[in-house]
Amino acid sequence: MQISVRSTGFAFTVLAALLVTCASSGCSTDRDPAAVASPTDKPKKAADAKPRPPKLDGSLGDILVAGRPVTGSERSGHPVVPFKRTYTDGELYAAVTSYRSMPWGTTGLESIFDEDIKAGKDVVTTIDPAVQRAAYDGLRGQIGAAVAMDAQTGDILGLVSTPSFDPGSFSGNTMADQRAWVAIKDLPENPLKNRAIRSVENPGSAIHVLVAAAALDKGLLTSVDTPTRSAAVYAAPDSSTQFTGDPAHCTNATLRAALRYDCSNVFARIAADLGAEALASTAGSYGFNDDRIETPVRTFENTWPKKPENATQLAMMANGLFEVKTTPLQMAVITAMFTNGGSRVHPNLVVDSKTALSPQRMVTQRTADQLHSALGDSFGAWVPSASLTWSLSSTRTADGRQVAIAVYISAATDSSPLAGHIVQRISAAARK
Repeated sequence: MQISVRSTGFAFTVLAALLVTCASSGCSTDRDPAAVASPTDKPKKAADAKPRPPKLDGSLGDILVAGRPVTGSERSGHPVVPFKRTYTDGELYAAVTSYRSMPWGTTGLESIFDEDIKAGKDVVTTIDPAVQRAAYDGLRGQIGAAVAMDAQTGDILGLVSTPSFDPGSFSGNTMADQRAWVAIKDLPENPLKNRAIRSVENPGSAIHVLVAAAALDKGLLTSVDTPTRSAAVYAAPDSSTQFTGDPAHCTNATLRAALRYDCSNVFARIAADLGAEALASTAGSYGFNDDRIETPVRTFENTWPKKPENATQLAMMANGLFEVKTTPLQMAVITAMFTNGGSRVHPNLVVDSKTALSPQRMVTQRTADQLHSALGDSFGAWVPSASLTWSLSSTRTADGRQVAIAVYISAATDSSPLAGHIVQRISAAARK
């Protein structure tokens, strides 16, 4: 059996990340972030918004995006639950807010901040509405997810899962609400699942950056331009499984070339030379096998087997297969790490969240800089065995902030052109 995971973006498809110069009328920060004016009148940064004074009429506090509520409440006519939740652009923000339903309870931010919301207090998110809209419109009609994150702070600027749902369609206790719930809860596409934080998938060759980081940080290779000892075909010991690469580019390839040409033979050989323990250690520093990641919404655990049973499994892991599984959020964290100088940021969806953590350096600045040099600003992978496509990228905002972006699409065929287009849309929105 031969294994060659196809890469779609290691050919240095660098996105046009030209910095946008603010027009004098578009960059003013003198306005009141909480003021309600035109739909385009928003704070320069979504995280600059502040909560409003608590409501005193017994109605629910709101979830805010760029200082404006994307939720509301209205009288329900029920003595026990006097107010029911309403949503503005419910499908657009469902992955952010989740739902509050009189019959079916609360999830996501609605659940975590239940006491505050019932007390009339607002929850201020880090979401940028332009980034959110770009990601949602790009993924419309697909099964997939997108995450955009400030690479220095971990603030989540966009969080989308598709297909989405309108949480307002079943927030009340009428027959219409019941019909809407029944219609959506058992759909095979599972729109109630937040794929951005709770879909764990094989990353395929998109994980090569982690293996390359291990080779550099642990001294196996001195730089991304050091030739490796890699035959064009790597045969796992005591196995018929072979990991192949283009002989013209992958025989004794440097990491720079191996990342560009998707040399699965090179990364399988690196894994054999480093050993399972060293690879697992690097994976752990990137956030794998950590079941405590909260945004503050709890995310599903990213898995990296610590003790594969044989050399074939180890080689498959180095190529993002076997039981190596990750979420789109985690891939955004990985992208942020090699663009911000090697620090692992804690993804955060809420301003001043108690679960937010300071960035921690996990790989050296030199390793991060070399990987960024080798990868450019955009890369991705088509993983045929898992029927999904990854597209990862970094860009800069108009004020110089780095943004990490991860998009995945689940489809039976290679969706690389579409995924790349979505990343470009998100990048353009982040740069404005």
